[in-house]
Amino acid sequence: MHDLVIVNARVLSLVSPGGNNGAAGARRGGAMRELGVMERASVRVGGDGRVAEVGADVRPSRADQVLDARGRVLMPGFVDCHTHACFAGSRLDEWERKLAGATYLEIMASGGGIMSTVRATREASRFALAESLHERLDSFVDGGTTTVEVKSGYGLWTAAELAMLRAIRDASHACDATVISTALIAHAIDAAQGDFVERTITETLPAVHAEFPAITIDAYCEVGAWSLAESLRLFEAAAALGHRCRVHADQFNPLGMIGAAAARGFVSVDHLEASTDAGLDALGASGTVGVALPICGLHLDGRFARLRRLVDAGGSAAIATNFNPGSAPSRSMPLAIAAAVRHCGLTPSEAIIASTVNAAHVLGLNDRARIAPGARADLILLTHTDERALAFEMGGDPVDVVLCAGDVVKDRRHEIESV
Repeated sequence: MHDLVIVNARVLSLVSPGGNNGAAGARRGGAMRELGVMERASVRVGGDGRVAEVGADVRPSRADQVLDARGRVLMPGFVDCHTHACFAGSRLDEWERKLAGATYLEIMASGGGIMSTVRATREASRFALAESLHERLDSFVDGGTTTVEVKSGYGLWTAAELAMLRAIRDASHACDATVISTALIAHAIDAAQGDFVERTITETLPAVHAEFPAITIDAYCEVGAWSLAESLRLFEAAAALGHRCRVHADQFNPLGMIGAAAARGFVSVDHLEASTDAGLDALGASGTVGVALPICGLHLDGRFARLRRLVDAGGSAAIATNFNPGSAPSRSMPLAIAAAVRHCGLTPSEAIIASTVNAAHVLGLNDRARIAPGARADLILLTHTDERALAFEMGGDPVDVVLCAGDVVKDRRHEIESV
């Protein structure tokens, strides 16, 4: 198989001055501004799907394929570390209620919101869920996202949660991107099931563990959903089985989950729109990543996570789309980046690190989100010659070329040639 050599690129290696960052974990504080820029360089992608060489002196041979970047930005593909992309049904009617003044929590309390999607998803077959998810995943890839996390959470009983996780696995086999599944078995409280919390902990969790022993466990800790005490019971049981833990917290109300998650070494706390100064400072002092979901703020209510406070406290931040059928109807990581810079307080450089290096860390992936020898060749070539334009521009498609594990899965201008 021929190598591909990308020449004349502005390369964002995302390798910090300290070395091959990526394998070293999430970036924190001021290190989130280090993009490892190479003003004009070439990158050789080997037939094994990994980066073979990077530098100004890399030259293609007669057997190579060549892509002339013409000064455009070459960077690692986006890592979307928080989505709810597996679902059935539509919530357009609820959106009209929201436009008329109903709040998200009011809609949820009336049986809408998450539970309306739960009902539709339970009625869908595993095949139908996998087929619709596969179509959505293709659009993620087309937009430059080469790694996608997909949660369950619209089943909320054992058989339905397992069906969702199997559908996610089925769809991942036919997807160019890497797909990471998360078991969000505590997404809401199903009042129709007696002792729902107890059943989730003693029945659903063990069943998920038996079939998906390495999967991350997630919960939605919020008024009207899982309480702090209920969430911690689930997480203690999950941790005892060896699962990594993530949590949705502080979306509307700060219930004390940040401190509990940081003390327990959770992978991430996601949302953070209602977090207090003390909560963000505690998160900044911990090893837990704060994940902001700014498209949710754009669509719902204009509230955003204050990532500036978190990063200035020495913390680690990631951003994701939160793509779902209700509160964040967008699969665009460039839009999430643009919103994070405008509303979460990140600089463009920090937003790039948050959507690549730190997001990959949240998913436990140390082989990507950098352009260095041996790294997985998940790469994107932008239309821009200045990476700041990625955050400046809103809407549109800034990605010309996408590589997943070295395979060209999008080449908008058909520029790749054989020497």
